[in-house]
Amino acid sequence: MRLADFDYDLPAEAIAQEAIEPRDSARLLVTDTLRDARFHDLPGLLTPGDLVVVNRTRVRSARVVGTRRDTGGTVELLLLRPIGGGRWTALARPARRLRHGVEIVFEGLTATIDGEVREGVVTVAVADDGVVDLDANVIVDVDDILPTIGSVPLPPYFRGRLVSDERYQTMFAKSVGSAAAPTAGLHFTSAIVAGLRDRGIAIAEVELDVGLDTFRPITAEDVEGHVIHRERFEVPAATWEAVEATRSRGGRVVAVGTTVVRALETAAELWDGPGEGESDLFIVPGRDLNVTDALVTNFHAPRTTLIVLVASILGSRWRDVYETALLRGYRFLSFGDAMLIPRTGRS
Repeated sequence: MRLADFDYDLPAEAIAQEAIEPRDSARLLVTDTLRDARFHDLPGLLTPGDLVVVNRTRVRSARVVGTRRDTGGTVELLLLRPIGGGRWTALARPARRLRHGVEIVFEGLTATIDGEVREGVVTVAVADDGVVDLDANVIVDVDDILPTIGSVPLPPYFRGRLVSDERYQTMFAKSVGSAAAPTAGLHFTSAIVAGLRDRGIAIAEVELDVGLDTFRPITAEDVEGHVIHRERFEVPAATWEAVEATRSRGGRVVAVGTTVVRALETAAELWDGPGEGESDLFIVPGRDLNVTDALVTNFHAPRTTLIVLVASILGSRWRDVYETALLRGYRFLSFGDAMLIPRTGRS
């Protein structure tokens, strides 16, 4: 598969630059019929007995701005994920002159470049996963201090303003771990949840911490040669039991977002059951899905792993769907509109 097979022209004016209110008033394109709907119509578009699975990850306040100890220059870090021993993978800007051993001082912590800098990606070390609070004489976890000194990292293509950082969190957000929101979940409201339950449609949760590949387009011309960075995920036992019960009675498992698809399908491949681990699953056309029967997702950027996953479900029709959405004025990317993609068959 060539990278050009997953390219399309995305006009700048199609990229959503505001967070629509209320959340569930976003448009929703039903791909099997190309029907226009609104997100608040979702309960009526699903069937009693279906199971909706959401990602409960929470975006950490991972964007921090500090100064180099040696030069006083400003450096911005986006902390992507802890990798053990007080070390984090991060994106740095500017990264060109960063070298191993450079210290960056923030309010309340110091990060030291540990290793080579590659394409803006760095490893930074913060001793013992925390910093010493001299007044209290205790170790403060980095995730405890980030909400005080950092901010939620909004997508680089979003130039709008939010009322608060909470607008970039889903209503299901609980477990801090992501560098970006699982954006399909941003459309949900308490009214949607109530409507689903009134229709006999259950909701279950997984976790997948959105990481580096959200910020990285595919660069390999041979798409199957692209390597996805590993992301922590968890499929709880209660969720897997709900999945099995749903499928045994003929209901559908409806994944809210590509992260949920990857979490469920990884669990199916690794254990055929619940579990916690890391996923580097890259879902491409021709790869069957074992669990997911339908997908609710936003419209994604060209040449990304996300659109490859969408194409694995829609097949070559993905181009028609995207062209239709552009012609009808749908809003794209993180704060844009959504689509409901039912699979035509089940394995």
